This record gives sequence, C-alpha cells and structure tokens, in this order.
Amino acid sequence: MVLCAEPPPKLKIPESKITELADDACHDSPKLERRTRMHHIERHRSCVVTLSDMELNDLQPRRLLQTLEVSKSPGTGSQCSLHEETPTDTNASHRRAIADAAWEALKRSIVYFRGQPIGTVAAIDKSQGAALNYDQVFMRDFIPSALAFLMKGEHLIVKNFLVETARLQSREKMVDLFKLGQGVMPASFKVHHRNPTLKTESLLADFGETAIGRVAPVDSGLWWIILLRAYTRWTGDNSLAESPNCQRAMHLILRLCLSEGCDTSPALLCADGCSMIDRRMGIYGYPIEIQALFFMAMRCALSMLKQDSDADFVNHITKRIQALSYHLHSYYWLDFQRLNDIYRYKTEEYSQTALNKFNVIPESIPDWIFDFMPSRGGYFIGNVSPARMDFRWFCLGNFIAILSSLATGEQAEAILDLVEERWEELIGEMPLKICYPAMENQEWQIVTGCDPKNTRWSYHNGGSWPG
Repeated sequence: MVLCAEPPPKLKIPESKITELADDACHDSPKLERRTRMHHIERHRSCVVTLSDMELNDLQPRRLLQTLEVSKSPGTGSQCSLHEETPTDTNASHRRAIADAAWEALKRSIVYFRGQPIGTVAAIDKSQGAALNYDQVFMRDFIPSALAFLMKGEHLIVKNFLVETARLQSREKMVDLFKLGQGVMPASFKVHHRNPTLKTESLLADFGETAIGRVAPVDSGLWWIILLRAYTRWTGDNSLAESPNCQRAMHLILRLCLSEGCDTSPALLCADGCSMIDRRMGIYGYPIEIQALFFMAMRCALSMLKQDSDADFVNHITKRIQALSYHLHSYYWLDFQRLNDIYRYKTEEYSQTALNKFNVIPESIPDWIFDFMPSRGGYFIGNVSPARMDFRWFCLGNFIAILSSLATGEQAEAILDLVEERWEELIGEMPLKICYPAMENQEWQIVTGCDPKNTRWSYHNGGSWPG
C-alpha cells in the first residue's frame, strides 16, 4: 500500500485566523484591546531575566531578585513581590496576610535531622495517614521552598539539604536485582527514628525502588545542580560547591546523563513518570521538561566545576550544550509558520537532506493545535521521537527554557505572547496548568492506563499540581 501517493493538501486555516493575519498585516501597531485579566500585567523586556542576560559566571543573585522587585525591611527579612505596594493599594494588607500565612505553613513543614533543618515535607495532610509518601522530603518539591528560604536569609536548611542528599547519592541503589547508576539522586527521603529512646536517627532514601511505578527520578540530579548554583550565587559561599563531596556529586550526575549509548539524539532519553509528572502521561522519550533542566544543569555545572577538572569532561559538557540547543531549536520549536511547514511535510524521505527527519505523518497532527496556535507566539512542544510529535504545551519545560536561556530572546517573548493570547486555556481560574490540553475518553484510557488521579483537568492531566 502506498502511504503517501499524493502530497497532503494545503493547510486549511480557520476563517478566524485569516482575519487575525489580515489584521496584523494591515496594522503596524499591536492590538490595543487585551483580555481584561491581562490589563494590569505589564511585561517589559527588562523583566525577562535569563542566564544569557547575565552570564553565569557574573550572575549577581541580589541583582536578579531586585529585578523582580525584592524589598527588604529591617527585622523582617526579604519580602518578594512582583508588585510594588503603595499606600493606595487596598489589597496590600490582604497580600501581606496571605504571604505571612504561607510562610508560617512553610515553617511548619520543616523536617529536622539530628536537630538540624534538612528540608520540607511534600504536604501536610493528616487525612491520608501513613499510606502515602507525602511525609517525605522530595527533591523537586523542595526547590521552590529552598528559593524562599534563600530569599529570607535562612541559608542553613538549603546547605544541609544539599550536603545530605549528596551523601545519599553514594549509597548502593538496587531495584529487584538491578543496580542503578552511581549518579542517580533520590526522589525523596525521610527521617527514620531507629531507636526513639536513644534518639538515633538515619535517613531512608527512595531511588525509585518503592515509588509508584518503580521509576528512577531523572530530574532529581538536575534540580540538585541548579539549587547548588542558586545557593552559591545568593550566599557568595563557594566552599560548598568546591567541596569534594559536591564536586563528586556533580561529576556522577553529569557522567550518567552524558554516557554514550545507541542514541542518535543529544536529548536525554527518559521513561514515563521520571519527572514532576511522575505518573503515566505519555511523556516517555525526550520530554521538554527534562531537556530544559538538562541544559540548565549543564550550564550551572560549568561555572562550578573546579579549574583542575578533567578537560575532556568539561569539553564534553560544552559540546553537549551546543548540540542540545541546536536539536531543541530545530525540532521542538513550534510557531504558526512552523506548523504550516510540518503540515506540508513529505514522508518516507531517505537522505541526508530530508526535511521530515523523524518521518512525522502530517495526518497525525491533532485538530486542536490549529485553533490553539495564535498568529503571534510560539513554544517548545512536549516531545519529538520517530514518527511522533507531542504538540501538548508543558509549562515547566517552556519556562525553564526562558530562565536558562535555552530560548532566544525572541522565543522567550513568543512564549509569553502565547500565554497572553491563550490566557483562558493555560491559566483560567487557577495557576498555570501543567499541560494543555487535557486527555479524555479513549485517549485518557490508552495513554494513562485509566489513571483515576489523572482524569481530565486534574493533577498532571491539565491540572495545576503542585498548586
């Protein structure tokens, strides 16, 4: 059977989009009318702070936080706000009350190990009992807490977390009869009271051997490197990053990620459920979240590895950064023009000059993307692999791409333009949705395995977890 006897028809652009394009062509000035919800949100290029704007080696964290309008008042520590509070702001006291309540809730979640703060539990939920692992300190979940502690001037808890997790990394990791790589960081850990009478404590780590689905966390090590960089730049303390344990931890994480195999892609191959989306959601392969974190972690590591580090190893990291950047820009970036190009792809191309290198069948493009993609704006799609492009929007991968300068200045603007243009779909009445659109009906059954937690518009499936 001939798969493609005729070239696919030209892309049928909805009339609404034709009108949009005509309006943009006829008027030089941008649209004056914005969504009411966006009326008070001002975006200036100076507010988009990326690692390329301030090179990693010269990045001043206090200057970064000042860009985000961090104000300090004597005796109260740092208060981070994206809005300048004025006496005429009637909501100022309400916002302060919410911030104070959030800070108190965060302090109640602190976990202590041998009398020292070491992290925060994933959730304080007494109703769930001991059946779930919400009472553990999760690597990825602690990152926003750690940044809050740094901005408050409470550095010790972050330092303890980095030191103890580096020690946990050195433990032997077994799942059934299989030994995991040395570089794997734990997904979570908890304090185990071996003898309450003698008050002896130890840390129990989960490297995936007890996790739901038995998947090792690919993102944990990447987040660890990024947090180490944030701690170093904020505190000005280079001694932790230069310590033998932290240098060894970085080497093990990156050697694991850079290890050569049978792959032809510079992207990091992952199983489903290996990241923040830790349940089956069809992200297996090369998810954008992991690739953006991988890119950022490599850039952070380059600035922290000692000068006497293996030159070949450093060169390997540099080349991988370049290759990964090229790969993601070439095959993951999607805008209106790129969508038109993909729709006209020829298939079954066998040559070095093939345009459709992954043999994506144009008929596999989902219908929703034509209504979702605005004439201005763009984003990095969720995944690319042989004969498959996951066109879903994943917020974390795209925003990490901006923060790490994986996205160019124009692409960063395009991502924010997309959020602005599709505010109702991507935000609506809640914080940013993890992904869009949600899967439902038969697609939900096939992709998630009928997961009752990931029903449409909840949890990872179009919800806002962690919210």
